[in-house]
Amino acid sequence: MKTFTRRATLLFLTLLLIAGIGFPPASAVRAQHTDVTVSAAISLKDALDDIKGAYASQAPGVSLAMNYGASGTLQLQIEQGAPVDVFVSAAPKQMDTLESKGLLLEGTRKDLLGNGIVLILPADSTLGLSTFQDLLKPEVKKVALGEPVAVPAGKYAQEVLTHYGIYDQVNAKAVLAKDVRQVLTYVETDNVDAGVVYTTDALSTNKVKIVATAPPESHEPVIYPVAVVKATKDAAAAKAFENFLSGPQARAIFEKYGFSLANE
Repeated sequence: MKTFTRRATLLFLTLLLIAGIGFPPASAVRAQHTDVTVSAAISLKDALDDIKGAYASQAPGVSLAMNYGASGTLQLQIEQGAPVDVFVSAAPKQMDTLESKGLLLEGTRKDLLGNGIVLILPADSTLGLSTFQDLLKPEVKKVALGEPVAVPAGKYAQEVLTHYGIYDQVNAKAVLAKDVRQVLTYVETDNVDAGVVYTTDALSTNKVKIVATAPPESHEPVIYPVAVVKATKDAAAAKAFENFLSGPQARAIFEKYGFSLANE
């Protein structure tokens, strides 16, 4: 009888294990680790790479995958179904488009950062440029600009040059780039005489020098909005990272790289 009882007990315990009793549910196991994909304007790369490291110590169960590029390109990727959880654009336009198409998680959009627009030359340039209007000088042969449709920095540059009434003349000298970091590279490597980038890009290298800063009235405010993409697979994790971007630790990193805080 005792042998039978022991066998029955073992059989009962085995059935419990098969049924999963005594183990955490699969959802709990999955909750211990999650991936969050962040698509962000490439001008944010240096700052967000630092923020990624800072977030790892706060949320060790979250793996951040950073996807950098021109905001217009990232917008199109999201429209085409790319698996993105959080989007940070370098201009409101791209976010407006996604919002109008119902592709953002309601209530998550917010303005995150601000930036400036500057005219840069190679650090060793001997050209005597000190204003945007100086781009009309005959010795200026090539000017790097972001492609204005897809690259917000290119759109802002277009607005600045239009403000001064010189866009068509400068555009005739333009070397168009796929994103603002390519503009920076063209100037760093002396492949062009000048370029128009964000203040933060110019501050990221000692291979260029700032010779003019666009006044605020010459272009739309440079605003970086952030939002959670509606198709996110983990809204809670995406919102948590978005909230971290607005917190004191991330703000200090953004400021270190020269960004201003939105609405300040």
